[in-house]
Amino acid sequence: MMGILNHNKSISDIIFQFRKENNLTYTEFEELTGVSRSVLHRMERGETKRLELKNLKAIAAALPAHYTEIMECYFQEEHRTDNLFEILNEILTCEETHSLAPKIALKILQSPNKDTEDVLQRLYEFTEKLSDSSLRVALYKTIVRYSREHGVMKYIAKGLLQKHLIERLDLKRLEKSFHDGQEVLHYLNFLSLEEQITIYLRMTLLAFATKKYDECIQMCKVGVLLEQNDTELKARAYLAMINSYLLSGNYDEAEKALEIFELFKYDFVDEAVKITRAVIKAKKKEYDKAVPMLQSYIEELGKENKVHLIIELLDIYLETENMKAVAEILDKENELLPDHPQTPQKHFDIGMYYRLKSVCNFKVGLFEEGIEAIAHSLNHFGIINDLKEREECIRIVLYYSSKYSKAIQPCHANLLKKVYN
Repeated sequence: MMGILNHNKSISDIIFQFRKENNLTYTEFEELTGVSRSVLHRMERGETKRLELKNLKAIAAALPAHYTEIMECYFQEEHRTDNLFEILNEILTCEETHSLAPKIALKILQSPNKDTEDVLQRLYEFTEKLSDSSLRVALYKTIVRYSREHGVMKYIAKGLLQKHLIERLDLKRLEKSFHDGQEVLHYLNFLSLEEQITIYLRMTLLAFATKKYDECIQMCKVGVLLEQNDTELKARAYLAMINSYLLSGNYDEAEKALEIFELFKYDFVDEAVKITRAVIKAKKKEYDKAVPMLQSYIEELGKENKVHLIIELLDIYLETENMKAVAEILDKENELLPDHPQTPQKHFDIGMYYRLKSVCNFKVGLFEEGIEAIAHSLNHFGIINDLKEREECIRIVLYYSSKYSKAIQPCHANLLKKVYN
C-alpha cells in the first residue's frame, strides 16, 4: 500500500485509506457499510476480480465524500455492458455524479464483443427515457461523436436531431439552433419519415423566429408535402409560413394560404385567422378597414393574443398622429399584454409594444417614461437574443435625446447598459 500515491487510485486504495484515516476495524467498517468483513477484506486487498454492484453501492453510500471517485473507479474496471448500464442508472440518481454519464456512455459504446449498431440503439433508447434535458443532450453528443468516428450515419442523424429538438427550446440560442437544424438536414436520408416531418416543420418555426422568411416558406412547403395528416405542428408551421409571406410583403400569397389554414380544426386557428386578416389590411395601409377590425378583435380575443393587434394599432396611430387613441391603448396596458410569454414571437411582440410605447412617450415629451419603456423593450428582445432590435432601441433613445436636447442622465445610462448587457 505504500505505493498508493504513485499510481491512479483503485477501489481497494480508497477503502484502505478511508479505514486507516478513520481508524476503523473491519467489524466497524462492516457496521458502517452493511458489507461483510470478508468481502471488505478481499476488496481492500484487491483480490475481488468481479465486484458486485450492490456491495459497491453500499460502500459508496457510506462514503459520500468518495461517492464519485468510487463510481469512476468501478466503471473504469468494468467491461460488462449490462453492469455498465446499471452503474449509469445509479450515477444518474445523484446530481453530483451526472458529469460521469458521458464517460460511462462512451465505455458502454466501447464494450468488446458487441455489435456497434446494437449498443448504439440500446444507449439511444436509454437516453430517450431520461427526463433531465441537459443529461440527454450530453449523452446524445456522445452518441453522435462515437457514430462519426465509426461511420454509423443513422445514429449521427438521430442523435443530432434529438439534441436539436432539446436545444431549440433555449430562446437565447435561436440562431445557433437554426444552424444546428441545418446540419440535421444533411442527414435526412438516415431519418424515418416521421423524423423528417418533425425536422422540417420545427425548422419552419425556427426560421420564422429568426426572421429567415424565405427559408421558413421553403421548409414549410416541404414539411407540408411530407405530412399527410392534419396535425397541430403542421398547422402552426403553416401559420408561420403565412406570417413570413406577410412580413415579406407578399400579401396575395398570405391571403391564399390563409384560406387553407382556416380548414385546420384547432382552438388557436380561429383567433389566428382574425389577427392575420386584420394585420394584412393594416400592412396594405387599408386603415379604414384595418382599424375597425383590429379594435373589434381586441375586445374578442384572449389576453395572450391581443399584443399583436396592439402593435399594429399603435403603428397606425403613430403614422396618422392620433395621439389620443395612442393614450387610450397605453392606459389599458395591463389588460392587453400577456402575463406569461413563453414563445419567441410573444417576446418579440411585447418588445415591439414597449418600443412603440417609448416613441409615443418621447413624442409627447415624457422622456423618463420613454426610457423606462425602452428598458422593458430591451429586456424582451434580450430574452430571444435579438441584437438587431436591441440596437434599434438604443438608436431611438439617442435620436430623441438629440432631437429634444435631452441629456441622458447617468441613472438612465446605467439602466440601459444593465438591461442591454
